Amino acid sequence: MSEYGQEAFERPRRLPFSTADKAQRYQTDSYRGAVGMNWYRTDPTLQFTMAYYLRPDELAVVEPHLERIGELMGGPVARWADETDRNPPRLERYDRWGHDVSRVVMPDSFTQSKRAVLEAQQALRTDARAAKVSSGLALFASNYLLNQADIGMGCALGTGGGMVQSLVSAYAPADVREHVLAKFASGEWAGETAQLLTERTGGSDLGALETTATRTGDAWLLNGFKWFASNCAGEAFVVLAKPEGAPDSSRGVANFLVLRTRRDGSRNGVRVRRLKDKLGTKSVASGEVEFVDAEAFLLSGEPSADGGPSDGKGLGRMMELTNAARLGIALFGLGNARRALVEALCYARQRHAFGGALIDKPLMRRKLAELVVDVEAAQAMVFDGIGATNHRQPRGLRQRIAVPVTKLRVCRLGITAASDAIEIHGGNGYIETWPVARLLRDAQVNTIWEGPDNILCLDVRRGIEQTQAHETLLARLHDAVSVSDDDGTTALVARRIEDLDAAITAWTKLDRTVAEARLFPLAQFMGDVYAAALLTEQAAWERTERGGERKALVARLHAQRYLADRGPLRGIDAESDEAQQKFDELVDGALAL
Repeated sequence: MSEYGQEAFERPRRLPFSTADKAQRYQTDSYRGAVGMNWYRTDPTLQFTMAYYLRPDELAVVEPHLERIGELMGGPVARWADETDRNPPRLERYDRWGHDVSRVVMPDSFTQSKRAVLEAQQALRTDARAAKVSSGLALFASNYLLNQADIGMGCALGTGGGMVQSLVSAYAPADVREHVLAKFASGEWAGETAQLLTERTGGSDLGALETTATRTGDAWLLNGFKWFASNCAGEAFVVLAKPEGAPDSSRGVANFLVLRTRRDGSRNGVRVRRLKDKLGTKSVASGEVEFVDAEAFLLSGEPSADGGPSDGKGLGRMMELTNAARLGIALFGLGNARRALVEALCYARQRHAFGGALIDKPLMRRKLAELVVDVEAAQAMVFDGIGATNHRQPRGLRQRIAVPVTKLRVCRLGITAASDAIEIHGGNGYIETWPVARLLRDAQVNTIWEGPDNILCLDVRRGIEQTQAHETLLARLHDAVSVSDDDGTTALVARRIEDLDAAITAWTKLDRTVAEARLFPLAQFMGDVYAAALLTEQAAWERTERGGERKALVARLHAQRYLADRGPLRGIDAESDEAQQKFDELVDGALAL
């Protein structure tokens, strides 16, 4: 070998990164994110929440299942989700003879994941039933874990199954009811339903839809076009349409059941024109669906003499069910935010720059501390929304106005948390082979599904004006602080509850145009106080039952950030920073490694 060649051969050993110290920078195995963890065991906040709501005997039954589900979601399901994102569903529009079959072909990764999730959740239901305890809260928690892996799968499994069964039981012809309910009872149609609302002309203005229905015996024929149908690979759909002769307004809208197959076993007139090329949530097949004389069944009661639904409440009935679904969308946003937080913490612990780990830098600690507090506040709101009893407030209450407020706040957090996680990862975060780019792509849809911010604000207005729903929310807030400890944070929250009450009263006296424009800050104010009250309630329980102070720290930091008057200098002149001083306590209570 020539002298030149020998020098070239030996040169790599003299490069700077070949030294033992600097080579540590290139140990890529150190950069392990959330995938591979048990997402229940590593989440003290979720464990806290389950203990907060469940009796010890109930927790003993469901927690082993949640540990197994945490392992499943953090391992195989998370990996399958990445594979499905790279190889999403595809549409086979025609068969080899040119017949329109509109077959949506799901990737094996999705099918395997769906099967594993359903089996794990069914095992939870079975054991809970045998022990005579409710599985509802644990299933909600399992969906929270699923959403950290793939909110597209969460959408596919949650798009209207309960709604379909409820409406079918009440309104469908006997033979159709028996057939559909049997399919659900067997589990064959788990994750095979959807609600088809949106059209090109209407968007959120559902009263402007143009799909029509014509009576034929005890069935109807639907003709029309839905512009955005999630889970269009399913077998059963609840569709909004206007019966012929019905008013051309929201009062003319009725609910219909459309099945993929007609009563006689032939293909129904349901055509998938194309699948949407979406920004994210690629695992749930979303497409454009056309109805051509599609057999349908009215789900709104008998039609009136003019052909319209008898009570004119078809849209209202759908929106009641849709409002219930909004809490599920908020859970999607919470899942996005939690996953973003975990990925950010994992990366910040491993990444070294400027002479130390990122997680030791004061500015990074500020951002991470805020993420921890925001995620736990969001978690408190979402879980409170299911109306479950807890050890401090055993009454339990579903709140009409709290749901849109929760969705507005939590779905926005899902986006900002994902964006923060990308920023913490730096350039790597912007690369699709790293775990956080998909989080941002997926999170954006949550502000659209079941109503964007402005629609939610209008729903807050309806709740205030039509049912005085704000009184129920205010009562919940007063109850929360009434059982909280008499400390400075609780006193601050109590004052802000009174301020919120006054703000709502002042808002009702505004000119209607001005009042509508101010709905957003009013809803934000509601969310700030709602989250703070729940955190103080949880803090009091932890102090009493466990002798702990961590949740009180979270409540205090949340109240200081969102409710306190920080003065003309905005707190910059404060002599101490509790988030910095107690950062390790805060983070260790968010992620246990």
